[in-house]
Amino acid sequence: MTDTPRTLAEELRTRTDSGLVGLLRTRPDLLNPVPGDVTQLATRAGTRASVVRAVERLDRFVLQTAEALAVASDPCPYGTLAALMAGDAGDAAVAAELPRAVAALRAQALVWGPDDRLRLVRTARELLTPSAAHPSPTGLGPTVAEATAGMSPGRLQEILAAAGLPTTHDPVSAVAALTALFSDRARMAALLDTAPAESVAVLDKLLWGPPYGGVTDRPAPHLQWLLDRGLLLPAGARNVVLPREAALHLRGGRAHHTPEPLPPALAPATERDPQLVDNAAASQAFTALATVEELLKEWDLGGPPVLRAGGLSVRDLKRTATALDTTEQLAAFWLELAYAAGLIASDGEADERYAATPSAEEWLQLPDHQRWAVLAAAWLPATRTPGVVGTADAKGRALAALGPHLDRSPAPEVRRRALTLLAGLPPGTSVPAAAVRARLRWERPLRGAGPGARAAAAPAGGTVPAAGADGAPAEDLRARLAQWALAEAELLGVTGRGALSAHGRALLGREPEAADATAAETDAAAARAAALLAPLLPEPLDHVLLQADLTAVAPGPLRRPLAEALGVLADIESKGGATVYRFTPASVRRALDAGRSAAELQEFLSTHSRTPVPQPLAYLIDDVARRHGQLRIGAAAAYVRCDDDALLAEILADRRAAPLRLRRLAPTVLAAQTSPEQLLDGLRAMGYAPAAESAAGDVLIARADSYRTPPRTAPGPVPDGPPPPDRTLLEAAVRAIRAGDLAATAERKPVPAPAAAAGALPRTTSAETLATVQAAVLTHSALWIGYVNADGAASQRVIAPVRVEGGFVTAYDHTADEVRTYPLHRITGVAELADDAV
Repeated sequence: MTDTPRTLAEELRTRTDSGLVGLLRTRPDLLNPVPGDVTQLATRAGTRASVVRAVERLDRFVLQTAEALAVASDPCPYGTLAALMAGDAGDAAVAAELPRAVAALRAQALVWGPDDRLRLVRTARELLTPSAAHPSPTGLGPTVAEATAGMSPGRLQEILAAAGLPTTHDPVSAVAALTALFSDRARMAALLDTAPAESVAVLDKLLWGPPYGGVTDRPAPHLQWLLDRGLLLPAGARNVVLPREAALHLRGGRAHHTPEPLPPALAPATERDPQLVDNAAASQAFTALATVEELLKEWDLGGPPVLRAGGLSVRDLKRTATALDTTEQLAAFWLELAYAAGLIASDGEADERYAATPSAEEWLQLPDHQRWAVLAAAWLPATRTPGVVGTADAKGRALAALGPHLDRSPAPEVRRRALTLLAGLPPGTSVPAAAVRARLRWERPLRGAGPGARAAAAPAGGTVPAAGADGAPAEDLRARLAQWALAEAELLGVTGRGALSAHGRALLGREPEAADATAAETDAAAARAAALLAPLLPEPLDHVLLQADLTAVAPGPLRRPLAEALGVLADIESKGGATVYRFTPASVRRALDAGRSAAELQEFLSTHSRTPVPQPLAYLIDDVARRHGQLRIGAAAAYVRCDDDALLAEILADRRAAPLRLRRLAPTVLAAQTSPEQLLDGLRAMGYAPAAESAAGDVLIARADSYRTPPRTAPGPVPDGPPPPDRTLLEAAVRAIRAGDLAATAERKPVPAPAAAAGALPRTTSAETLATVQAAVLTHSALWIGYVNADGAASQRVIAPVRVEGGFVTAYDHTADEVRTYPLHRITGVAELADDAV
């Protein structure tokens, strides 16, 4: 091997193990499957799909560096690249950051070669080089050589003459002379000094792109002046183009209009007391818990049906939003959050509907800080994006909450990165969401849109990305993902007043940038966040304040048993810092239907009220209890019985009872031609308080049973490409690549013809194979073998035989880096290696 690598594979062989680990970490798609050797690794690193994925993950300045290399000569000296990035005037920031950009391209195997011969990987050059079909974001056009391809030799000589150059004997030297003129600053300046002002104005319009323009069959004199001297070259029947060398001269040598070596600053920053931020975040966290709990309560007896195409109907989403006292968009967020946490799901029945899961029961029994940790740990890696609910998909259909097609694989990366940017600020510091979005755009300008799509949509060197799955531009989707992430973090209590809280920092983990955190590390981070949040949450109360207007005020969150019992006895009138409950005849009857007596209700209120039970409330309970159960409803079709025959006569005389079709069977019994449920509802609508009874005559307690789905697994995130490899896998992959490379490149002793054809596996007879292997055992030498496994797949390996017995050879396999046993009959042949090969 020469000192200067001739291929990418040769350069990769010179890298250290840590260098290969870094390459595989940043480009995990190269690991599936693990390359057999360095040559396979280099080949895979140059495939279009892999290069596109790598280019999409470059920050703006590294991408601009790659784009400059694509319009430079190949290979390109570092000095030439620096001139393209900084221009003739120079730029201190560009000069300081350019080594980092080149190192980043090298680390990802997009650029190889020494500094005096930098080479962009061929596939990357094809993606980023300007063409008529795919203009470059640099706004540059083709070179003189590319634009004059196919031009007649006579026309080339005419251009040379008009430009004041001597004619040549062939087109190649003519193109070289014109290129040299456009690249020479002094001669080019002298030529442009003679140009009409209108001609210079045309060049100014094409300067930063697009470099193409149209002309008529009879161009104006100022255009003809440019055409005669090759400053505009034909690009079709009626189109012309400004050649790259001329554009670079006019730009002062710069490939980009505005190089961006440094990321946008996170400014303006607003500093607040960190404790105030934590308190605000904790308050919002408690509200989030109450909202999800209210959602589960709303769906306690079963939720709305599942649409045939999946998801929640628009009408049911509106009803849920009304029940939660929020907007439809926020209701979609709470629904998706509960779904991601495994608290709600579809029941899978024939008439499929949504309901709470068994996990919801367990979640409700947890302390508040642990319940928050469950929600936050489900939100952070979720790919389902409630923000797109209501928008149209690629086929024009509205996307439904809880439905399919809501996954956006970049969402977790954007969410975590946005929070990480906030984590890099001093505690209590917030910045505008626009500043965070600008930084994210700089870090991943192509994320979600292929470079070809970006270039094609950037006629003036700008960036207009490809469309996303929801019909919006892909880059716009990424910006909206960042906007949604910040808004959702505030709703969930991860941030407070726009700043990251202490428990939000803990949720990100000890190393926010680490993408290969294990499940145990993620759970530990959530537990640390919950521990920090716990002392900030309000302590549940065990009392209320009863008032004379038949209301009760809960001055804070109530303990769960008290809240559940009070929710049966009274209706919630308003929520906020304090919850107001109102007692009504219907709510008291509901508590009596649930099996509580009047005395028990009176005792419950006196026990849990810090104020005496008001007389109107006591009268209300006694009055409803006195009439409760006086009428009894049973199944005949249905009947009413009552010891007070005057009351039954009153019911029969009431016109409102006509739909019930009642008739007297006995002085104390009425029969109805409706079901017991309809009879109960009808009499209650008339103002009575009947009670249902069983066949034995006992009062039936109307206690609603909670409806739960079968056990369900929470939806997993949709991966955005291959999962990030851990260190163990990376190190094992590098060892396998090194071992395979050793087997592929080890020097071998000549094998007698015809045993070894060029590029074929070694071929020897069984006797020769056995003798060679036995000799290798005695001499402790390595062999090159051809081997066919049980599936018929042939491979070549370098082995060091240790033992031969029973038709098997036990050897250390350098290719696999382990000791293996091979059947002798599967070895197609052997060849000795050169003495210094291993």
